[in-house]
Amino acid sequence: MFFAIFAALSAALLALDQWVKLWITDNLPLGQRMPLWPGVVELHTVHNYGAAWSSFSGQRWFLLGVTGIIVLAVAYLLVRRIVRHPLGVAAGLLILSGGIGNLIDRIRLGYVVDMFQFEFWQSYPVFNVADICVVVGAVLGAVYYLWFYEKYDQKRAEEKANGDPDAPSK
Repeated sequence: MFFAIFAALSAALLALDQWVKLWITDNLPLGQRMPLWPGVVELHTVHNYGAAWSSFSGQRWFLLGVTGIIVLAVAYLLVRRIVRHPLGVAAGLLILSGGIGNLIDRIRLGYVVDMFQFEFWQSYPVFNVADICVVVGAVLGAVYYLWFYEKYDQKRAEEKANGDPDAPSK
């Protein structure tokens, strides 16, 4: 049941990401700024041809490939029910929604539309909803792996591998 709820939330976040990118493209010209939360966050339209901090800038196909592989790997872990704990599932679905959101931009536009800029930390890169999903998903994934994976999901995988008939099934 929680998987379906998290999947619906993930789809909603993907839709939100695409809507915000469309809105910002239609309403705030490239390079322009507009306050969102004064003193904290402003809207700043940017086309990002790279990854975080514009790393790998101009390497569209490489970024498409790497992001595609990560999205497929996370989807595999979720579909095969390798990750079952709610925190791990939430982390995976957040990473999926963010990765797919940025993949859509790279495929459709050749770049990612970014729009959020911290006013108090100008050297921090401009980011978008998909980036927030990926970062939060990665943090939750690390917490899941460090504190929950071994206790819940690793034991199930080992029991199944050893042929334990009482091991929980998919």
